[in-house]
Amino acid sequence: MKIVFLTGAGVSKESGLDTFRDTKDGLWNNYNVMEVATPNGWKNDREQVIDFYTLRKKDNDKAEPNEAHKFIAELEKDHEVVVITQNIDDLHERAGSTNVIHVHGSINEAQSSLDPKLKYTLQELGIEEGYFKIGTKCEKGSQVRPNVVWFGEIPYRLEEAYNHAYTADLFVTIGTSFQVSTAFNIISFLQKGTDSIIIDPSDFGSISSELEHFPVEKYFNEHIKEPATIGIKKILDYV
Repeated sequence: MKIVFLTGAGVSKESGLDTFRDTKDGLWNNYNVMEVATPNGWKNDREQVIDFYTLRKKDNDKAEPNEAHKFIAELEKDHEVVVITQNIDDLHERAGSTNVIHVHGSINEAQSSLDPKLKYTLQELGIEEGYFKIGTKCEKGSQVRPNVVWFGEIPYRLEEAYNHAYTADLFVTIGTSFQVSTAFNIISFLQKGTDSIIIDPSDFGSISSELEHFPVEKYFNEHIKEPATIGIKKILDYV
């Protein structure tokens, strides 16, 4: 069986990583998104942007994979498993998942601000601990920036993600708000009749409140209204 997961910030929340849009502790309640997650924000204040992602890197390194990450990785023993994640953390990989598509980039990577095709792991930049700083440059002499998709930029590896959604036997969405286009574009490629589950403690109405033209619920057979670590185990009825 081919199982495809689409994961958002909610799958890592139980590992201690804040989601972006939570009403109480969402990251965007504490930062101006336009200042730290847009090309214009980078142009105006590179130091502030690097400081923001340095904090995200520190949070990532302190966090540990939770039971949902581990459960997904364990499924690889008996199934073909693909993880499409909107998260920039590496908790899926640390849990043992081997086929992870980061459509919004990775906190552990940088790219050239001159040539986006030039991408580097932090280790390749000679950074064993911490994050890069002003003055860390690519091979063409340009300052590097986080290898993270900002608002107004095109997500990575979308064709792969669409193809995996189209060819899934079971499609499971965990912890995404559907308030950015990446997620609902991917699920729109599901074939009619594909078993599909959404795991999220929220009501459908609040999940899709920003997308009134896009009825999220029509794409799923079942809505498991549980946190990721509890709800994930209920997919065993499908595998």
